[in-house]
Amino acid sequence: MLRDTLLIYRRSMRQSLRVPIWMVFSLIQPIMYLVLFGPLLKQVAKTPGFPDGNSWNIFVPGLLVQLGIFGTFFVGFGLIDEIRSGVIERMRVSPVSRTALLVGKVMRDCTVLLAQTALLTVLAIPFGLVLTWQAVIGGLAIVTLLGTTFASISYAIAMVAKDEDALIGVLNFFTAPLLLLSGILLPMTLAPHWLQNVAKANPISHVVDGLRALFQADINGSTVALSFGVSLAMSALATFLAARTFRNENA
Repeated sequence: MLRDTLLIYRRSMRQSLRVPIWMVFSLIQPIMYLVLFGPLLKQVAKTPGFPDGNSWNIFVPGLLVQLGIFGTFFVGFGLIDEIRSGVIERMRVSPVSRTALLVGKVMRDCTVLLAQTALLTVLAIPFGLVLTWQAVIGGLAIVTLLGTTFASISYAIAMVAKDEDALIGVLNFFTAPLLLLSGILLPMTLAPHWLQNVAKANPISHVVDGLRALFQADINGSTVALSFGVSLAMSALATFLAARTFRNENA
C-alpha cells in the first residue's frame, strides 16, 4: 500500500511539475482579494461587530481556507480526463492498490496546496499580516486537512459522474453556500443573528473561526480545538467515502 501510494504520488507530482503555471492559477483569486479587497479592511474594521485585533490577521486566514477549498475542489476534472483516456482503468487492473490511487493523488494535491499556502502567507506579510509559529504550523495543518477533504470529495464525485458537466453542476451547487455561510471574506459576527445561526450549521465556519483565533494568538480557547476536530472529522469521512468509491466503482 505504501509503495503503491508513493508510486502514484511521484507520477502525479511529475505531471504537475511539467506545467507548473497551472499551480499558479489557483493563487490568482486569493491574491486579487489580498491586493484589491485588503485595502478596504481599514474602514471595514471600524464596523460594529468586527473582531478586535489586526484586521489582516482576521482576513488572511479566510483566504487560506478559501485556497484550501477551491484549490482542491476541482481536481476531479483531471481524473475524468484520465478515466476517458483509459489511464485509470489500466491502473485499476494492475496490482496497484485502488486506495493508493486515491491517496497518492490527494497527497500530490496537498503538496501543491501547501506550497501555495506558504506563498500566499508570505505575500500577505508586507500588507500587515503578523505571524507566529503557532499560526504557521496550525494554519498549514488545517489547510492540509481541508485539502484532503475537498480533493477526496472531488475525486469521488468524478469517479461516479465520469462527466465534466455533471461534476461542475454538483460542485457549483456547493460552492456558493460554502463561500457565503462560512465567513471566509468577512467574519459572520457582522451578519444578522439569524444568518449567524444558519452559518453555525456550516462546518467550514468553525474551521475559519479556529484559524482566525490561531492567527490572533488565541490558542487556549475551545475555538481552535473545535476547528481542528471538525477539520479532522471531515478529512477522515471524505477520505473513507472516496476510498470506498474507488474500490467499488468501475472506471
